[in-house]
Amino acid sequence: MFDDLRDLYQEVILDHGRRPRHGVRLAAYDATAKGDNPMCGDRVQVWVRHEADGRIAETGFEARGCAISIASADLMAEVVGGHSDAEIRDLAGKFRNMARTGTAPDGDAAMERLRPLAGVHEYPSRVKCATLAWHALLAALDGKGDSSSE
Repeated sequence: MFDDLRDLYQEVILDHGRRPRHGVRLAAYDATAKGDNPMCGDRVQVWVRHEADGRIAETGFEARGCAISIASADLMAEVVGGHSDAEIRDLAGKFRNMARTGTAPDGDAAMERLRPLAGVHEYPSRVKCATLAWHALLAALDGKGDSSSE
């Protein structure tokens, strides 16, 4: 069972890494930031458009990097829609914890969707790949232009 789940998660990462669904520069956006992982060369730029009520309407990104980095950016863009900035910050914290420990709270739909990335905790150097887009998203929400995985 464990190997089947690991294979499924690896397939999800490879699929999103090869064919990201949200890998586009938004034509209209409220915030943007770039992220850079100088250790491996991964780079990402995130664009965010908010609804009138402040919730995220759409997130897009352009990235160059490994499958983990791109898949993480794509899954992030998928799950943040409809959330407030405060909810995004909470979700980013949960994701960082999951990337470092491999565990995530049960019953959280967004975290369930992000669970394929939990295996990066076994490879500490890959945690920065998985969290890079999240650093860029938070930098965009904070009005900063750049972020780093450092």
